[in-house]
Amino acid sequence: MSAWPPAPGTKTTDLSRGQAMPERPWTDLPLVALDLEGTGAQDRETEAILEIAVVPLVHGALDMTGAFATLINPSRPVPRGAWISPGLTDAVLRHAPMPSTVGPELAERIDGRWIVGHNVDVDWRLLHRRFPAIRPSGLLDTMRLAGGGGRASRSLTALVERHGLTEEIARLVPDGQPHRALWDSVACGLLLGVLIADRWGCCTSSGEVRALAERPLNSSASSGGFEQQTLL
Repeated sequence: MSAWPPAPGTKTTDLSRGQAMPERPWTDLPLVALDLEGTGAQDRETEAILEIAVVPLVHGALDMTGAFATLINPSRPVPRGAWISPGLTDAVLRHAPMPSTVGPELAERIDGRWIVGHNVDVDWRLLHRRFPAIRPSGLLDTMRLAGGGGRASRSLTALVERHGLTEEIARLVPDGQPHRALWDSVACGLLLGVLIADRWGCCTSSGEVRALAERPLNSSASSGGFEQQTLL
């Protein structure tokens, strides 16, 4: 059985006619927007996840009825620093579920799907370290989709403001705020569609999106280089 979707640039064939078939649209990909907040890349192998959110996309649109967000108990004090997301304190996390409790729920929501994230290598590296049994189909990075031309910031909050998404995120996550997992995952899911529309118009193939935004699962999980996500 051949895997779907095929690698970028792979042609599919209609066996009944012997003709090449166009790749499916990107909206056919099983996608989940994901964001997690951790204790900081300075902890390296001991970094703990403090909060995670996963929001499915159906036909390219966020499905908030299937959104999942939870705090996670790190089983140790949270360091004090500007990189710690607002509100993630020892008192708040003390009674949060343990990773072993959250793991099966995350696997059910992520396995076999494509993770969409902003600077997704950072999130996947920590997710894979703490939940190595989770098996997504692949990774798509909205920061790569945003491109690198000019001096404009490619941070998530800057791109959200630039594309006028702030009000829509506030509507979908009325109690959320930037640099918390659910707000950021919703922002990332919305941003994906906007960036694709800006680059290709109303529709494009999964192969074109993957060619530009896909990140390898293996190198992202095993890389020894760490990058602290900016909160600015």
